[in-house]
Amino acid sequence: MEKIVVIGGGISGFAAAIESKTNDNEVIILEKENSPLKKLLITGNGKCNYFNEDFTKKHYYSSNKSFIENIITEENKIKVLNFFTSIGIIPEIKNGYYYPYSNQAITIKNALLKEAKIKGIEILLNNPVTKITKQNDKFIVKTKEKIIEANKVIISAGSKAYPKTGSDGSGYTLCEQFNHTIIKVLPALVQLKGEGSYFKTLSGIRSKVKASLLENDKIIKEEVGEVQFTNFGLSGICIFNLSGLASKGLYEKKQIKIKLNFLYNLGLTKEEEFLEFLNQQEKLLKKRTISDILDSLLNYKLTNYILKKLNINNDTLLENLSNSKRQAIAKELLEFTINIAGTNSFENAQTCEGGVSTLELNNKTLESNIVKGLYFTGEIIDIYGDCGGYNIGFAILSAILVGESIRGNHD
Repeated sequence: MEKIVVIGGGISGFAAAIESKTNDNEVIILEKENSPLKKLLITGNGKCNYFNEDFTKKHYYSSNKSFIENIITEENKIKVLNFFTSIGIIPEIKNGYYYPYSNQAITIKNALLKEAKIKGIEILLNNPVTKITKQNDKFIVKTKEKIIEANKVIISAGSKAYPKTGSDGSGYTLCEQFNHTIIKVLPALVQLKGEGSYFKTLSGIRSKVKASLLENDKIIKEEVGEVQFTNFGLSGICIFNLSGLASKGLYEKKQIKIKLNFLYNLGLTKEEEFLEFLNQQEKLLKKRTISDILDSLLNYKLTNYILKKLNINNDTLLENLSNSKRQAIAKELLEFTINIAGTNSFENAQTCEGGVSTLELNNKTLESNIVKGLYFTGEIIDIYGDCGGYNIGFAILSAILVGESIRGNHD
């Protein structure tokens, strides 16, 4: 009987085990922690946004773009949804975001554990893998407690994100034992650190913006959403979705900036549009200060900061504000520019940029092109997605493709 070893008891590891199991093989999950699926439980603040209706290539990133185009397809989208249905997950869909109907991540954890139990999958906890070798078409998997011979090995060990849940990057070492290339691993879906001392003044402010990521003064990606100022820089989903590219740019010694348009949702994108808005307000509202006008649009702490920065008195009446001062305010509100000095650490990152090079993987089965019978799933691969269920979506999809390959003609 063929033996399959899955290294890693996260969501992609469980899905890979479930999808690989047949009546004719034995499947074992090796998990280094004392409990499986730890990261899953904290996903989406415990509510677990596990998929997104907009499952398209524009939401994914990799050093090898053709890999994304080959794997993120409408056909594969259906496979992922069918998997969740097959383990009993009933979705609640909010604006295209999929959640378990219970709104609890533990629902998905319990469903995976139940399915694994029904299929007879063995789960060994507290069993970190220290070494894998291959001898005579058999893999020798060594843990601190035992040695297991396997016909096939699936590495689902996660990335370096949230190491407290067990994904401490040790899986990359196992991959390197088989001469796989690891694309530089960097934090992604993470907060950005800004240059300057003014963030303590702005800390706690939330604002709806259009955020642009600039690399050497060239816009490379834009996001619309809510930004949050912290005492060290920026947070919020739109910032998270820019952070992986920022992380890579910083690693490559490029100048990284974020530009914020605080008035994008008002339809104001150009200086002349904002100046016309001020003219209309001046006609409509009498004896209003510039602070009155801006406070109706923005958090008062942000208003105070911008006016102070521009040496404009808060009590200046709009009718007395010079055109040059109006232009200066327009520049701040439409192109508030922040120099990015770094990102928060892996401890704060939801996922990672980088991982096992997809150039060394079969783009239909995720089997290694270097070592036959060795497979990879989930975050350990050099592909990650935006916030919104995309990373769990890929974790499941990669597991399904591996499972299809391993089952072969057993279906």
